[in-house]
Amino acid sequence: MTSWKVTALAPRPVIEGALLAHEDAFDWDPDIVISGSEIAEDKPDDWQLEAWLPRKPSRADKAALAALFADGPPPFEIEQLPEVDWLTTSQQGLEPIRAGRFHVHTPEHPPLAQPGVRDFCIPASQAFGTGQHATTAGCLAMLGAMKRSGVVVKNCADIGTGTGLLAFAALDLWPRALATASDIDHVCVGVVEDNAALNHVAMGPRPGELVMLVADGMEHPLLAARGPYDLVIANILAGPLISLAPDFAKALVPGGHLLLAGLLETQEAQVRAACRRAGMRLAGRMVNGDWSILWLRKRTGARVHASRPGALPEWSRKW
Repeated sequence: MTSWKVTALAPRPVIEGALLAHEDAFDWDPDIVISGSEIAEDKPDDWQLEAWLPRKPSRADKAALAALFADGPPPFEIEQLPEVDWLTTSQQGLEPIRAGRFHVHTPEHPPLAQPGVRDFCIPASQAFGTGQHATTAGCLAMLGAMKRSGVVVKNCADIGTGTGLLAFAALDLWPRALATASDIDHVCVGVVEDNAALNHVAMGPRPGELVMLVADGMEHPLLAARGPYDLVIANILAGPLISLAPDFAKALVPGGHLLLAGLLETQEAQVRAACRRAGMRLAGRMVNGDWSILWLRKRTGARVHASRPGALPEWSRKW
């Protein structure tokens, strides 16, 4: 399929402001996919906004992108791309990563095959979540930290699962748990099933197995039927995390755990405020690059203080 790309160059605060405006644009055309990144490691303040479209950008498309910039847009560079799967191509040749006990690699790289290390082979695909992104790697590390802290999970859900990696990791840490994974994108069903077979993860409804389904947020009868959950994982975007906070809280057992990622550190206060209003408190956080990874707990009724015996301390870690 022919696709087009729009690129805008600007200082980092300008691009981050545009990304935040995109998060708040709930009527955004889902065919327009955007991302922001630094241009080069030696130029950390020079960023670019990239937008991909399955069509030549129309006047309305350009206006929607321009509206993301509060003080007026920088010049747009528009180009037609060759007919390739750009997501898959961009993920090919990715270097393996190590996050806690987890080693994630593509088929081009060998497993570590070391005692105490769980290797996951995640091929480049049309779904997000190969492990190399800071948010996914941060979630893997946080899941390991939760396990070491004594968290017990009997029933978990991974919302916006992408490749299924975080659901696989949860089942590795809590192998007798019920596990449910969901994504809004239908293509993820086949991706997760293929990755499960490749990594010897059983698919099915029983403890130690994974159920995969297509759902928009928590809106699916099977998600409701299989709850409530001890652990909900959501590595998506800040806007949906804020709007879904009440639904996450309802889906958790009292004292249940919520692992959130996909938010910039600059968006953390908004996400935490939404979770606090929904009855959840911060148990821990990590910062991986510009991205925050949050571990929250649903209140059990009485106020929980970190100084009480058995309470989980709040901690922060910079990678």
